[in-house]
Amino acid sequence: MLSIEERESLFDELIVLQKKKILQLAKLFVPHIVEDDLLQPFDFPELEMNAPFRYEEGVLEGLLTARMAINASEYEKTTV
Repeated sequence: MLSIEERESLFDELIVLQKKKILQLAKLFVPHIVEDDLLQPFDFPELEMNAPFRYEEGVLEGLLTARMAINASEYEKTTV
């Protein structure tokens, strides 16, 4: 079983890699895009209805949600 620090480090690494992957994919359709632009991809019609981009964006959201759920579970264990 991973320690809390190891788990956090693993999630951080996966999230950073996924953000890079999304940015690289977005640049195929919007060459001038920067990471901050990805916070509102609906500003770019090329990304709004782009299935591969939306899929990878969903993977990132899944990672963020999983990290939050695990952290919440650990927090509940320590406060009860």
